[in-house]
Amino acid sequence: MTAETVIEAPAELEEGFDRRAEQVRLVEAVLFASAEPVEEAALAARLGEGADLRGILDELQAHYSHRGVHLVAAAGRWAFRTAPDLAPLLQRETEVTSRLSRAAVETLSIIAYHQPVTRAEIESIRGVATSKGTLDILMEAGWIKPGRRRETPGRPLTWLTTPAFLDHFGLESLRDLPGVDDLRAAGLLDARPAITTLFSRGDDAALPRAVEDSAED
Repeated sequence: MTAETVIEAPAELEEGFDRRAEQVRLVEAVLFASAEPVEEAALAARLGEGADLRGILDELQAHYSHRGVHLVAAAGRWAFRTAPDLAPLLQRETEVTSRLSRAAVETLSIIAYHQPVTRAEIESIRGVATSKGTLDILMEAGWIKPGRRRETPGRPLTWLTTPAFLDHFGLESLRDLPGVDDLRAAGLLDARPAITTLFSRGDDAALPRAVEDSAED
């Protein structure tokens, strides 16, 4: 009989595999335990110097790509989210949906595409006055925040969207905002010249997929 040859992997290689596996498990656990999306810097700090964070995130994304939850990125933050095709099955019938008025939808959209933008500029684009209550609602939702003041007479405050805005609408960046065709299909592009002009720049421009009704300020 011929003796079977057994080739053993170097101890250093085995240790490397074990360390990588533990790092993957750690990142997975941190993301599951966090109630909010986690910044890459926070994950990197957990792993220590020299860790291949990007490779670990790619590995986890691939692992969960066909499962009930997906690993998604939004504005440099990572979180597990329900697979899009399962979301309708998990909605509770008794859930009360908070609806945005058309004024709020238009205001949020203008801020998203023109930020940093002042209240006066928002009103100029919409063609109607924007109440403080509209901005307050969007701030309470965590979707907009004050920016720097313009170095112009009166030093008006500007407005910006937040990472929470991207996360809520499932966007990795503002480049992922839906196109003008989606806007028309949703019935959110009305006949007012100011709004029609705002979203006539091509497929890169459109309103976010917010829930809205016909209420106006």
